[in-house]
Amino acid sequence: MTWLLAVSSVCYLFGSSRVLILAAGLVAQSVYLLERSLSLGRLPLLGPHDTLTFFALSIAAMALITSCAHPVRRTRWFTTSSGITAGLFTLFALGFKPSTMPLPQILDTTWFELHVVLAFFSYALFVVGGLFCAAFLIRGERAYLDIQFKTALVGWSFFSASMVAGGIWGYYAWGTYWLWTPKELWTSILWLFYALLLHVRLKGAGWDRVSAWLGIAGAGVMLFTYLGVSMLMKSSHSF
Repeated sequence: MTWLLAVSSVCYLFGSSRVLILAAGLVAQSVYLLERSLSLGRLPLLGPHDTLTFFALSIAAMALITSCAHPVRRTRWFTTSSGITAGLFTLFALGFKPSTMPLPQILDTTWFELHVVLAFFSYALFVVGGLFCAAFLIRGERAYLDIQFKTALVGWSFFSASMVAGGIWGYYAWGTYWLWTPKELWTSILWLFYALLLHVRLKGAGWDRVSAWLGIAGAGVMLFTYLGVSMLMKSSHSF
């Protein structure tokens, strides 16, 4: 069924300038993950293949929701750039072998699944916000920053809920809400970074460019928290 990922990546990379084609890629990717869920008897959230696929799907989904909720002028660039981003992560996922292992007992809880799903929704919104920040710096349209603020606020709220769910999962798994692992430390850094970004945005128009650069930097901090820590450091959250 990996051909569905190939279809979705083609839609994302070459047709995402049109909303319907971006949606078609999202449907193909959703069907792929649904098929894996049914065959595994669990949500496919283990290993780089599954997490990268879910990350790409989340980006496409949040991009579609954002483009429908906030129709601003000349937004074809947004569906194109978000689609290309989702397509690249989909191709990245295809470079890893899908995990077929059963869910370890330590992960066999709804809190773990809720923690991961909410985290990726927030990651996707941070990417979406970063794209609007880049557009603001290029085009100077303040409406883009207004959209970025909303995506950052919703993403930060999702991320806060993910941290709560992760703490509860950690208590059931290890008997403590917090472990001093690199992933948890960088999770805290990311949470504080976006709390700072939201406060700076409220300081007014004089801080618009600072807010935009922070939004772009925030997407980088997110990527390091997700991929960099998992691949470069040993942690309970490593792949």
